[in-house]
Amino acid sequence: MRRGGLFLLALLALAVPAGAIAQDAPIKALGRFDGWRENSLIGYGVVIGLAGTGDTRRSEVTRQALRNVLGRLGTSVSEDQINSRNAAVVIVTATLPPSANPGDRIDAVVSSIGDSRSLAGGTLLMTPLLGPNQQPYALAQGPLTVGGHDFENNLNRQQRNFPTTAVLAGGATIESPVNAQILKSSGEISFLLSQPSFTTASRIAEAINGRIGGGLAFVRNADEVVVRFAGGREGLPSFVAGIENLRVAPDSPARIVINERTGTIVAGAEVRISSVVVSQGDIRVTVTSENYASQPSFIGGFASDVQSLIVTNTKLEVEDGANDVVATFPNTTVGDLVQGLSRSRVGTRRIINILQAMKAAGALHADIVVQ
Repeated sequence: MRRGGLFLLALLALAVPAGAIAQDAPIKALGRFDGWRENSLIGYGVVIGLAGTGDTRRSEVTRQALRNVLGRLGTSVSEDQINSRNAAVVIVTATLPPSANPGDRIDAVVSSIGDSRSLAGGTLLMTPLLGPNQQPYALAQGPLTVGGHDFENNLNRQQRNFPTTAVLAGGATIESPVNAQILKSSGEISFLLSQPSFTTASRIAEAINGRIGGGLAFVRNADEVVVRFAGGREGLPSFVAGIENLRVAPDSPARIVINERTGTIVAGAEVRISSVVVSQGDIRVTVTSENYASQPSFIGGFASDVQSLIVTNTKLEVEDGANDVVATFPNTTVGDLVQGLSRSRVGTRRIINILQAMKAAGALHADIVVQ
């Protein structure tokens, strides 16, 4: 392994002493209330105004879509009469917020589904955006913003990023009101944790009971805390606001995340290891082959049966690992382990192998997630 060939990024909370309590976080940062969610919208439309970079005549869907658009505007044309490459069929997607009113504007993403080369300079025609129930909730229309380009001339082509996808910033207008309901018919409110943990759920319930009293909050599962609400709907906003801003210390799972492609190791300060001895080293064997052509100088005339000869020379090299290390670590954290190995000039790839071997040996008390 080359020295300095990899960049070690160990996001380990080394400044926090072992056994320290995680920092408090507001409850709203640990999950969401049941019923408060976004919804996906999708639509099918046409982009016009392209400078010859739209769909070709091979795209029958584009010609049919243009014919339908022109027909609704009072013009009757056949598909054979549509030869322009200034249009493209697209799929439009957007995200509907949990609460929205008619007239609110949201962003939309426009993606080509034909053989268009670029959507740069195009304008999306009015496109209804449908929800999962096939009902229209928004209308999208307007000029597109493309973060790339694609130019071609005389078999020369230059492309930057992906110009077949564009953004319609604030180009979708909400047409149907949306009001999320978090209060159930039973008079309960459920808070769903993004990271299930009985410890975190119990702390949330204790914090809520400490504020409102009466034991109205209880843990139903590792990912759900239920709160009983006895007031009217007019008092629900202030009640929820008081709950979601309470601060608790979330439980920190013992987990190490490793990205072998980038050499990244991420772990928490609570991840500990048992006493362990690490002996790490390797032997590198390199075989190099070089081919030479032996060409006789007297070829020609009277020596027509003489042929060239290919000669292969092979060189074998054996190299001991330059960063071999033998280290002893008492009961400590993964942060101390990675720091010690880094000071010994052990590369990131080797550190990843060491952590995986320690897990297999039972000395690492954490789950390893390899990305």
